[in-house]
Order: sequence, then structure tokens, then C-alpha cells
Amino acid sequence: MGLHLSQIDEADVLLTNDPLALLIGMVLDQQIPLERAFAAPHELTRRLGQPLDAEELAKHDPDAFGAIFSQPPALHRFPGSMAKRVQAMCQIIVDAYDGDAARVWTTAADGKELLKRVAALPGFGTQKAKIFVALLGKQLGVTPPGWREACAPFGDEGSFRSIADIIDVSTRDQVREYKKQMKAAAKAGSA
Repeated sequence: MGLHLSQIDEADVLLTNDPLALLIGMVLDQQIPLERAFAAPHELTRRLGQPLDAEELAKHDPDAFGAIFSQPPALHRFPGSMAKRVQAMCQIIVDAYDGDAARVWTTAADGKELLKRVAALPGFGTQKAKIFVALLGKQLGVTPPGWREACAPFGDEGSFRSIADIIDVSTRDQVREYKKQMKAAAKAGSA
């Protein structure tokens, strides 16, 4: 089973098989449609003309990297700031995980440590970190002890709260409907 976040076969294969691509997609998953965010690592690979490599991306000239993100169509609504965020994340992966993005989760002792590691990456607040841990557990078999508790409520089985629950177009639509209901409830509560 592979991921189906971008809804583009080649991009989803990359997300499934390349931990750095998945992390980059997650960083970009804000203020743009999720399909666009998760298709961006595939497009970035195409623009670079080579596979994604944390060390290469971290040391890439920041202005040139920003230009790659800005090239039409831009990889994100805010290409410059997102290019910087991706480079900062890659630098942490180089410094803390020997350039191997998968080590963020493969070497975590438990769910609590995994959540802490993910939350320490640029662009990952508490909620986004929980969603990413849930995605790892539900779809990629990364299930250190306590992972569901660490990412609650996103790790709940049978829920449709986040990208962790998207396995096809139907579940994507269910997640979108859930988010729409939550926004409406929040708006009604603040009125």
C-alpha cells in the first residue's frame, strides 16, 4: 500500500519511498491545497534534475533554491519562505540524523520521542507533528510503543480528521468534510 496524498501516481510513489520527500510535502502542507503540497517534492526533484538529498539541499545556495521554488508554477504560495524552511529542515536532518530523513522515526524509542523529534523540525507545530506521527503509524507501519497516544486524536482508528486518514479520493473528501464541519463549529462558537 502506498500513499495517495498528491493524487498523482509518480508523486505519491516518491512520497511513499522517499522519507525526505514526505517530510518536505508535510512542511509545504499549509495555506495551499494538500494535493499541491504533496506533489511539490516530485516537481522539486524534476527541477533539480536529481533525487532529493538532505545534505545537497541544505548546502544549496539559498537564493538559487528560492528561485527553484519560485519558478512558475511556484511550489508554494510563499515560495521564498518555504524554500528557507525546507533548507532549515534539511540542515537539521544532516546535523541530527546523518542526512537520513527516515532516522527521524526509525531511531525513535517510543511515540513520545517520535512526536518530540517531528515537532522540533521547522514548520511542524504540535498539531502538524501529531498528524505526521499518525500518518507514519496508520499508513507506513511506523508504530513505536505509545504512538497512538502521542498523536491523539489523529491516531484514532476509523477517523477522518487529517491526511493520516487519506487513502483515496473518497477518504480525502471525508477529511475535507470533517475539516469543514470543524471550521463551521468554531465559527459558530466564536459568534
